[in-house]
Amino acid sequence: MSELSEKKCIPCEGGVLPFDISEIHKYQKKVDGWDIVNDKKNIYFLEKKFTFKNFLESQKFINEVGKISEEEGHHPDITFGWGYAKINITTHAIEGLSENDFILAAKIDKI
Repeated sequence: MSELSEKKCIPCEGGVLPFDISEIHKYQKKVDGWDIVNDKKNIYFLEKKFTFKNFLESQKFINEVGKISEEEGHHPDITFGWGYAKINITTHAIEGLSENDFILAAKIDKI
């Protein structure tokens, strides 16, 4: 899909600026099917919804997302249930998107 899936997330303690909207759109082209959403505080997130045949497939997928997230030290917000999962990714320390978010999205897409 992209070279992003070959990169490693770099720990972020803050102190850097989040991507602006043009940088977000540039990186969005490198991941498949991830939407850009923002919340009430105008913090941008990557969001993608996945569908499955049943609860166990959803759970298996989420467990794989958890393994990747631990390996990368970058953790998404996850909602899942029977036949679905929704992943939201942002860099909380900078209240916005960074390359790490797109790296994690690319790795999730490889599951």
